[in-house]
Amino acid sequence: MNLSAEQCRALAMLADAGQNGATEALLLAHGFWHEMLAELVAAGLATARRETMKAGGRTIEVERYRITDAGRSAIESE
Repeated sequence: MNLSAEQCRALAMLADAGQNGATEALLLAHGFWHEMLAELVAAGLATARRETMKAGGRTIEVERYRITDAGRSAIESE
């Protein structure tokens, strides 16, 4: 898969995020689009998982993205 500069940037950010990954809100705040994130997941370069967390006394659902081994290999080969 030929990765765009934005896809490489998103995967690098996920790689830097460690085991916890990054929330969808954080990724969107950095200018990434839902569609591009979905493409990374569909290609097996990242995973997306809904999680429940507490924020300000409220329980909210967030989507958290993590890089896969295939994603790491993809950015290392770029």
